[in-house]
Amino acid sequence: MHNTLTAWITLATITIYFWMGMNAARARVKHGIKAPVMDGPIEFMSVHRVLANTLEQMAVFLPALWMCAVFLGDAWAAAGGALWCVGRVLYALGYYQDPSRRTLGFTMSFSATILLMLGTAVGILMH
Repeated sequence: MHNTLTAWITLATITIYFWMGMNAARARVKHGIKAPVMDGPIEFMSVHRVLANTLEQMAVFLPALWMCAVFLGDAWAAAGGALWCVGRVLYALGYYQDPSRRTLGFTMSFSATILLMLGTAVGILMH
């Protein structure tokens, strides 16, 4: 059984995280913030919070994505993964503009993870 769509979503996830990391690095250089300092202007702190929150979410999302692919199916997992990816991009773009604008993207990506977990449970129960 090949989970090609899920693999593409995993690559998209890593690419999104890489993009966020580059944004954080650019903000660090732009504002002259030397590591390990994590404090600075709101623009700097926002890009770092987006990066950190996304990493925190990935720790739950990626196992849920792959378990859903194994137990429910590649297409179902990829659909949930695509929702997560769109949510994370919206989360970042909203947060970069104003931290209060992060809610839609956060809700989408968090909901996608919950759906993947539920999909995994359904798949396990069907077997």
